[in-house]
Amino acid sequence: MRLSSSQIDVIKHEAGKFHGATQARMFGRLVSDKQCGFTLVELIMTMVIVGILGAVVAPRLLSTNVFQSRGFADQVQASLRYAQKEAIAQHRYVCVAFASNSITLTINTTPVCPGVNLASPSGGASYSVPAPAGIAFSPTPTGFYFDALGKPSFAANKTITVSGAPNNIVVETETGYVHSP
Repeated sequence: MRLSSSQIDVIKHEAGKFHGATQARMFGRLVSDKQCGFTLVELIMTMVIVGILGAVVAPRLLSTNVFQSRGFADQVQASLRYAQKEAIAQHRYVCVAFASNSITLTINTTPVCPGVNLASPSGGASYSVPAPAGIAFSPTPTGFYFDALGKPSFAANKTITVSGAPNNIVVETETGYVHSP
């Protein structure tokens, strides 16, 4: 016996009523594909996890102290490199003076510090970098100078630490190279 195409379509349609809805086991119970959504326990657990992450991560992201201390450390490092380059370019001594929360550069023809204010690259009359509130050197470094060859005036490598900054600033003895390890 041969079935016509319309009879085959009817059989397929009738079979789909019985076998069309797939079922699967989820958490030990049968769930059809017509059921969707989350259980109350799943929603509460998700909210608890998001709350814990928010309580731990949000204060770290909203605190600007780390960013400010890193920014000040970068400015100090750039200032020291600028001091060395100016000493070489002008064939003079560039003095680096530290306060607990600032750095100042001066220039002189002799190794006597402080000298005359060194002009800032932006055209200012003096070169001074103040730290943001709450940021300081720890401990306050002693001042030194770069000679006309760019060599610093101290006998051993100098390490400069800014509170809250992740890296120290190191000035090499022989070359005056300024870097963060």
